[in-house]
Amino acid sequence: MIKAIDHIVLSANDLGKTIWFYCDVLGMELQRFTPPAGGDERLALGFGSNKINLHDVRKPFEPHTRNPTIGSLDICFLSDKPVDQWREHVLRFDIPIELGPVQRTGATGPLLSIYLRDPDGNLVEISNTMD
Repeated sequence: MIKAIDHIVLSANDLGKTIWFYCDVLGMELQRFTPPAGGDERLALGFGSNKINLHDVRKPFEPHTRNPTIGSLDICFLSDKPVDQWREHVLRFDIPIELGPVQRTGATGPLLSIYLRDPDGNLVEISNTMD
């Protein structure tokens, strides 16, 4: 049985802008690693016990999706920080809120969410569980 997601891969048009958004705005940590089989240094975004590997859309690492593209990701992040505080925080970076706060349903129950977009147009949902 599948029990969890280990990582996902995010294709980016401009790694610098992507790193700024996810690290400086959302508070993730930039990680650098070299695959066990060797090769070029790789970049990832770490948060909690999760990881998002970064690929430059023009030169993705092998193997990769059939059609590496930007702007096709729709991802929901859970946070202990209230979404109203997130709303104020991202607006300070001149990042518009596309929707929210709104109620949604997540994997384990009700959520309160805001929606925004990263530099490549990927849809980013930041949510609080509604216990």
